[in-house]
Amino acid sequence: MSKEVKSLDERIERIYRMAKEHFGEVRFVGIKKHKKIGWVAKVQFDEFESLMAEGETAEEALKNLRKRLKKIIDRYNMV
Repeated sequence: MSKEVKSLDERIERIYRMAKEHFGEVRFVGIKKHKKIGWVAKVQFDEFESLMAEGETAEEALKNLRKRLKKIIDRYNMV
């Protein structure tokens, strides 16, 4: 039973699709290495504030961003 490892591209694509599906226009989804805080993942929207999440690795930052996005979507769907 081997666990499939997702590439960073696949993670970014999944976050992009989730954001676009629920919020409409997405300017970009990306990650970058920051000297002091490690990796930062970000979703930039046209009409909303951007969402960011941090992590020690690029994968961790993207996972944290996806969790954050999912919480917001779930909260929105409860209303």
